[in-house]
Amino acid sequence: MKFIRTVVLLVLPLYLISCGTQQKIPNYLENITDTTGTGEVIVPELRIQKNDLLSIQIYSASTLPEVDELYNLRSTTTAGGAQQAPVSGFLVDAKGNIEYPRLGTFHAEGLTKDELAAEIKKRLTEPVELLRDPTVIIRFQNLKVTVVGEVATQGVMSIPGEKVTILEAVGLAGGINEYGLKNSVKVVREIDGKRQIGIIDLSSDSLFYSPFYNLMQNDVVMVPPSKRKAKKAEQDIVLQRVSFGLSVITAIALLYNIFQ
Repeated sequence: MKFIRTVVLLVLPLYLISCGTQQKIPNYLENITDTTGTGEVIVPELRIQKNDLLSIQIYSASTLPEVDELYNLRSTTTAGGAQQAPVSGFLVDAKGNIEYPRLGTFHAEGLTKDELAAEIKKRLTEPVELLRDPTVIIRFQNLKVTVVGEVATQGVMSIPGEKVTILEAVGLAGGINEYGLKNSVKVVREIDGKRQIGIIDLSSDSLFYSPFYNLMQNDVVMVPPSKRKAKKAEQDIVLQRVSFGLSVITAIALLYNIFQ
């Protein structure tokens, strides 16, 4: 009987701790109302940053392919005749520049794709017309965001296109788990050497109006844990200690019964 009382006294505090009030966790877009047919979707154009990898292709009105090839990166052939992999793109260096063959250096950081394309076209036609009616097509090759914290799969997410929202990024990470705070998601962004941090409520209708709703390349999305996770960790520690204590008491009781 004394042994049973001891077990009850040890287990009862753990039971009381686990029966605390559970905090309600908001769901995605919980506070939004039906806005069908209203609101204009505006997608901001990405601006080029340091360490971006750009694909740049140039075409012209010339009917001779070799003329355009002068200004496009090509694969090279070794002495043994083996074909090497083509150059993957133009890396924006630490100064924000790219070096283009035969055209020289361009400052790309802070420009949109269209603005950089206009600068390249200008150098192809002024002061000497190198190509007639040139067309410049630029694409981002390494658009990625990082999602960490209380999600199913943390890590770097490669984006196949050139547009991603915070909801899409969270979806690629497997969604926010039961311990993540949907109303306090942080986005860390670096622009022109300055760091910005935005806090987004994924349960609110103000989500779509945030400048951090549409993510930019190299953004870091951080999903913080709720108090429930810290409380669960404490409960797990208590449970481990109680289990260990019960094991010791049980062993002592068995030894006592054997040798009494």
